[in-house]
Amino acid sequence: MPKTLSPNDIQQFREAMRRVAENAFATRGAEGVTMRELARELGCSAMTPYRYFRDKDEILAMVRAAAFNRFAARLEAAAKTATETDHSVVSEAYVAFALDEPHAYRLMFDLAQQASDYPELATASQRAWRMLGTHFERLVEAGILEGDPQLIGYAYWASLHGFTMLALANQLPLPQAQQPSGAGNMPTREAVFAQIRRMLWRGAQPQRG
Repeated sequence: MPKTLSPNDIQQFREAMRRVAENAFATRGAEGVTMRELARELGCSAMTPYRYFRDKDEILAMVRAAAFNRFAARLEAAAKTATETDHSVVSEAYVAFALDEPHAYRLMFDLAQQASDYPELATASQRAWRMLGTHFERLVEAGILEGDPQLIGYAYWASLHGFTMLALANQLPLPQAQQPSGAGNMPTREAVFAQIRRMLWRGAQPQRG
C-alpha cells in the first residue's frame, strides 16, 4: 500500500520533477518528452509521477509558472531602480532574462495552455503583467508617456517580445558599427540593449511645445 504523502513529500517531489522537466523540455521540446522519460530521469517508477501530477501538461504548466515567477521577479527588481530619466532598465531586465534563460522564455510564450486549468500558471503570468501595468501607470502619471497605460503596456510587451525573439535568433538589426565580427557571432548584450532601447522608445515620449 503506498504511503500517505505529507505536504513536504509532495513539495520535494514536485520540485525535483520541475528541475528534471525544465532540462528535458529545454533540450527536446514539449512534444519530445513523455511521462515515462521524466520518471526514468528522476529515478522513479513510470507510475510514480501520477501520484503528484495529472499528466505531462500539468508538469509543463508547473515549469512555465516557475519561469514566469523568475521573470516577474527580475522585472520587479528592475522597476524599483527605474527613474523618470532612465526607464529602460525594465526592458533591459526583460531581455536579460530571455538571454539568460532562452529555453524557459520560449516555453513561457510559445505554448498555449488554458489558464483556468492551471491556477499556478495563471497567477504567475498575471504577476508579470501586473508589474508592467504598474510600471506604465507611473510613466503616464509622470508625463513621460501619454495615453492608456494598459494599452501602452500591451503594445510595449508585444514589441519587446518581437525584438527579443529576433535577438534570440541572432536576427536583430543592428547599426553597422555594432555588428558582430565573424559569421555566426552573437552581438554583445550592450549592443542588443542599446538597439532595443532605440526601437522601443524612439518617438514614444510626448511632444512638448
